[in-house]
Amino acid sequence: MYIKYVLYNLLILITLCFGRKHHLEVRDDVRRYISLSTFGFYQGGILNVKLSNFRVEHGKENSVFGLSLDKTLSDAMNPYLDTHQDKCILDEPASQQRSGPIVFFLMDLKQNLVTVNCSHDFQHIHIYKDRDQIPIFRSKRHSYAKVSDSKSVYMQRRKREVFPVENSELIPKGSSVCNQLTLPMTNKIDGVFTFYDFHFSMYIATKQEEGLYNLYFHSCPNYLTEKLMLSFDVDIEENNSGNFLSASEMPLPALYFMMSLLFFLSGIFWVFILKKSKHPVFKIHYLMAVLVFLKSMSLMFHAINYHFIEIKGEHVEAWAILYYITHLLKGAVLFITIVLIGTGWTFIKHILADKDKKLFMIVIPLQVLANVAEIIIAESEEGDKEHSTWRDVFILVDLLCCGTILFPVVWSIRHLQEAAGTDGKAAINLKKLKLFKQFYIMIVCYIYFTRIIVYLLKITVAFQYAWLDEMFKEMATYVFFVLTGYKFRPVSQHPYFSVHPDDDDDDEEVEILTQSGLTEGISKVTNRSQPSSTIVESNEDERENLISKRESSHEYD
Repeated sequence: MYIKYVLYNLLILITLCFGRKHHLEVRDDVRRYISLSTFGFYQGGILNVKLSNFRVEHGKENSVFGLSLDKTLSDAMNPYLDTHQDKCILDEPASQQRSGPIVFFLMDLKQNLVTVNCSHDFQHIHIYKDRDQIPIFRSKRHSYAKVSDSKSVYMQRRKREVFPVENSELIPKGSSVCNQLTLPMTNKIDGVFTFYDFHFSMYIATKQEEGLYNLYFHSCPNYLTEKLMLSFDVDIEENNSGNFLSASEMPLPALYFMMSLLFFLSGIFWVFILKKSKHPVFKIHYLMAVLVFLKSMSLMFHAINYHFIEIKGEHVEAWAILYYITHLLKGAVLFITIVLIGTGWTFIKHILADKDKKLFMIVIPLQVLANVAEIIIAESEEGDKEHSTWRDVFILVDLLCCGTILFPVVWSIRHLQEAAGTDGKAAINLKKLKLFKQFYIMIVCYIYFTRIIVYLLKITVAFQYAWLDEMFKEMATYVFFVLTGYKFRPVSQHPYFSVHPDDDDDDEEVEILTQSGLTEGISKVTNRSQPSSTIVESNEDERENLISKRESSHEYD
């Protein structure tokens, strides 16, 4: 019932979200600033913003409200917000800003105008009243006649080098035009409230204008003790020459498809190993195969989902739902598999202890919650109140899950350390202990790399290379899967091949270990005339090791 409820709410969420065509509804919000969008633009990129139904309390029309659009080179912390936590950034002219290129859109509710104010290093930004004034769209409506004389060609080039400002004037590109631009604002009265609308478009015309652009809404009165409740709608459309993916996301469809294919082929190879194995194969091995195929399917649906966002700017609901279902299942099966291996299920014991079962009751709900939070973060708008809350929930729960799955491995290591000096089979337990210590190190490295190193990589590389964090994350997952499969594969005498059948109790222990997977392929052959043990289905190296141990220990005459 709980899973059904979660999927139902995710379905509603997906139908309300439109990929890179954003629609955000802000209602009775008292935040100081609201993050509206972050997008990496290449040359030829276009940003369309429409703010509508802006409503403020009566008598507060003289307060300062507006947007800020800044450009950075990476997805690191925003330098403007870091230095303006206690004061409104719009209170200072953009020309005084020294942290990088930034432009302000100051709303004058009395004059029904929006004044554009740019910093010194952002004077030649290409801002238009609407997208129809952008040269590439204007040229589609007005086809220029083919000319042969150089003068006409020169005039055409001059037309492309100008852009409109207030009253549709054309100002040469070389002029300091940004601070001369004003945008019209319309208003309508509905009852006791007045609603304001305005829109603008930005065109990335040159290579110098490329970068990661961050759009924020600011309410300066909310930096004071008195809080104003604001309501407005905002529609944002971003694209790079018709591609609705950010510069850092463009390689992701191909990346996810290739990784999906790699996981699928690896899953086929793993199933082939299980089918051809002459040694006992346990349920945990088939669960590992299910995990690999779920991972492959999740990546495939993720690639298809991104493909439709790339060409249409929005999800195709069917593919999005399939991705989220497989993503939830993959996350749950991954942690279940790690916990089962960590507890030594089938490798040490067939029955889970009570504390192991309680661990599952904790880990599985936490993992489901973490995956749901991750999906909500991906599908909600940056400016939603819940977006930052769910992001904090995801970080906290994900770290709890990662920390919790280390406990069963620690328990197994402690048990093996104690058993190594008490049950008389130190060689067996030391081999098992070494394996589980290696598994523990693998888990720690996997968590550290995919949670911390990848994040540091994302905020340090240039904006167009931020996709590398996803590539390294998926490659780290693949390496972790391969190493886990290799170390816990169904092979003979792996890694427990030393058996000391000295008495009846030991005989019973050998039979238990043989059936539990610890000494797969080991059988005990007893000669009534002379007690001995024979190891079968072992390779030549293992036989030589056994022979040398027999000769050195003088256990067999």
